[in-house]
Amino acid sequence: MPTAGPGRCFRVALITAMSLNLLLAQEANLNHSPTEHTAVRLFTDEELAKYNGGEDNQPIYMAIKGVVFDVTLGKEFYGKDAPYNTLAGRDSTRAIAKMSLESKDLTHDTNGLTDDELKSLDDVFNSLYKTKYPIVGYTARRILNDDGSPNKDFKPEDQPHFNIKDEF
Repeated sequence: MPTAGPGRCFRVALITAMSLNLLLAQEANLNHSPTEHTAVRLFTDEELAKYNGGEDNQPIYMAIKGVVFDVTLGKEFYGKDAPYNTLAGRDSTRAIAKMSLESKDLTHDTNGLTDDELKSLDDVFNSLYKTKYPIVGYTARRILNDDGSPNKDFKPEDQPHFNIKDEF
């Protein structure tokens, strides 16, 4: 049986905080959705970084699996100086999967994740983010080539760990 080291304790605390966040949202019936239908947009990494919670008058966005969520409702978690602010303004897919705030995990890259980490990613994506926060866009890397041109061969179903149900 592994000992409880600082990394394990941190992961337990992170999971507990995220679970509490979900439970509080469900209890208060805070399934946040935009008041009016707005078109989603495509975000480059640079554009997404502008919504990192550093400005009081701007919304806070974060991406998971290339889906950009407006997490402003969770300002106490993702706003300036908040415990999970480091996840805001970027695609934090790997960090969410690993329940990590380490800089090396603050990326969209899911290569090398374990089955348990991928399951955790799906669980948090579906039971927390998709139920609580509105989708405001997608990351450009999902459908563009490195030079910014449209990827004519892009097929969502061919993307690693992609499920069309996640889009709706």
